[in-house]
Amino acid sequence: MAEVLDFRVPAESSKTLLLCGLEPAGAEHSLYAAFSEFGLLYSVRVHKNAAIAQPGCYAIVKFYSARDASRAQQACKKQRLFQKSPLKVFICTKQRVFQQQVFALSSHKCQELANYYLGFNGWSSRIITLQNISGFDEEYEELGGLSQRQCLKYLCALEVTLPNYGICTRGIGLAEAQLENSQDSLEFVTKTGRVQKLAVGKALSSAFQKLLLIVLENGKVAVEYISGQEESIDSLTEEELKGLIQVNDLSLEHFNHEEDEEFACDLSLDEAHLL
Repeated sequence: MAEVLDFRVPAESSKTLLLCGLEPAGAEHSLYAAFSEFGLLYSVRVHKNAAIAQPGCYAIVKFYSARDASRAQQACKKQRLFQKSPLKVFICTKQRVFQQQVFALSSHKCQELANYYLGFNGWSSRIITLQNISGFDEEYEELGGLSQRQCLKYLCALEVTLPNYGICTRGIGLAEAQLENSQDSLEFVTKTGRVQKLAVGKALSSAFQKLLLIVLENGKVAVEYISGQEESIDSLTEEELKGLIQVNDLSLEHFNHEEDEEFACDLSLDEAHLL
């Protein structure tokens, strides 16, 4: 049966393993090495047991693929792996989350996922435009008087191409930072480079959000393009797209989001249903 993966933080319980009876010494590195043999990992997090429990640790291992998580659970449960005592490995069927929103993967994680399933030469990216759209924000200080603080903003339009699938998709990213002292050349250069890099990363993540990876049981991968709120920018010529950015004819608020991280997830032995 085929499995569909998207470029979002894996939130499904079926992709999450809970490991109990973990010895603390070098646990995180050893876990990553052991479980990455079954598929690409999103994260490995080791936590100390609660004070009322026996000494030791537990870990939460997140896969991108539920199929990989299931194979890892079956192969590793009650095995010693890298420690003296056997591990208890469970697939979590219920997690308590504080946010229901599913986040887009960061640009780094998007590249990691694309490289794993498509290969390093299976995709490429190209910056169409990276423009400074900075302005000034006026603020009233507590002691009175009007001050100006420069807001450094960059908007990036980027194209991702999958030559083996004949797919081309675009993304737009907006990043900004406040300059505390506009006369400080070192601060300006440092923050400019940081904001540019963040805008490019957001644009790359945005482009990948319109792609689905369909992984077959034999390991072959198909890719599907999905339409979304930014579908119209894929049909524009480069000159048309640059023109829209220059006249600020894009909804900038739509692209002004932070580089997404995994949302908070509270998982404990009392609150997890285990298989």
